Amino acid sequence: MRSTRLYSAVDSHTEGMPTRVVTGGIGVIPGATMNERRLHFIAEMDHIRRFLVNEPRGHAAMSGAILQPPTRPDADFGVLYIEVSGCLPMCGHGTIGVATVLVETGMVEVSEPVTTIRLDTPAGLVVAQVAVKDGHAESVTLENVPSYCERLDEVVPVPGLGEVPYSLAFGGNFYAMVDLAAVNLPFDRARQQDILQAGLAIMDAINTQNPPKHPTIDGVDHVHHVEFIAPGSDARLSQHAMAIHPGWFDRSPCGTGTSARMAELYARGELPLNQDFVNESFIGSRFVGRLVGETTVGPHRAVLPTITGRAWVTGIGQYLLDPSDPYPEGFTF
Repeated sequence: MRSTRLYSAVDSHTEGMPTRVVTGGIGVIPGATMNERRLHFIAEMDHIRRFLVNEPRGHAAMSGAILQPPTRPDADFGVLYIEVSGCLPMCGHGTIGVATVLVETGMVEVSEPVTTIRLDTPAGLVVAQVAVKDGHAESVTLENVPSYCERLDEVVPVPGLGEVPYSLAFGGNFYAMVDLAAVNLPFDRARQQDILQAGLAIMDAINTQNPPKHPTIDGVDHVHHVEFIAPGSDARLSQHAMAIHPGWFDRSPCGTGTSARMAELYARGELPLNQDFVNESFIGSRFVGRLVGETTVGPHRAVLPTITGRAWVTGIGQYLLDPSDPYPEGFTF
């Protein structure tokens, strides 16, 4: 058996969404911070992401996380998030997957009833509190990075859709929140292609006409997610379809999207601190969010969110590249 690459990984899914947790084969990515490592990876090492998430080793909705030594003394691991859309500054479902894998594989010292894991991410420090029973990771509660609403009830002209009302919030990534009724579409997976095409058009319009820019995280200057809110959603229970660049849906309720949605509801005065908020995905899986404090991000009033969800280990693999393979970086379809 010939191979010019060998990456070790533990696969998992978080409420339906995969996370390929890469545990070996990459080495230490250059950079003094995890965001510097993220930017270096994008510029110099993105072929590794494509190799791991594209077909035939991945698929059109593949997501992963690369474990690294931390760049800060108060963290246990560094994490770089990869998916078909690129390298994210933060990924909530991916972090729940990482924390579950670290406990289930014994890569951290496990204590019951709670194992605390501190993760150095490109968006900042994220603390994972893993609920453990009989050695098994039953759920994970994340203390996510500060989240804020940047735009509330703005309008963007979108070719084919007209004037689309939206709000924009950051929860680790930027999210445009759009009521499905505003684009005349039902909350129905039978119409998923129509919803997806509307989401891609809205992303393109915002990024072309008025792209966001995070005040403190370099390279976070675009919208790759549209959170389509289903009719009847409120500050207790919200259903959504999460359209993601370059053309797929989040299967999980989306941790950073849940944080962004809570920041938007907080900005509206609808979600107070210390109230549970249930966010439901397009496939019916759920995260429970809560706002536990207030802070600021640059000029923005911000909140401190937590997200609770579950993940399960699905496999252990070693991913190889035969030198004669005609698709060394995989392919998209």
